[in-house]
Amino acid sequence: MHNFKDLIVWKKARILVTEIYKISNLLPDAEKFGLKSQMQRAAVSIPANIAEGCGRKTNTELSRFLDISNGSSFELETLLTLCIDLKFVQDKDCDIALNLNGEVQRMIHSLKQKLN
Repeated sequence: MHNFKDLIVWKKARILVTEIYKISNLLPDAEKFGLKSQMQRAAVSIPANIAEGCGRKTNTELSRFLDISNGSSFELETLLTLCIDLKFVQDKDCDIALNLNGEVQRMIHSLKQKLN
């Protein structure tokens, strides 16, 4: 078992969730149950799966949950890109979140490499 609260990637993923909630509040009301909800769920899934994986007994199980977390991160990247494409937000509104998301993706990859 690993202490997820000590992981920088978990801390950064929490900051990412905060950024996503700020961005999702810019979306039109019509997207409340569409993109907004999906973005928030994908973002929350990232630190949640890191934490859940840390609670598992083996590094193999942790690695599997890191894969799930990483998948949510790529889903989130796509959703942010769609928000820009649909002109719900401007590029500059998403810059911090996209950069932070990329950093989280790299950190997840690095953690997986250390586990293997």
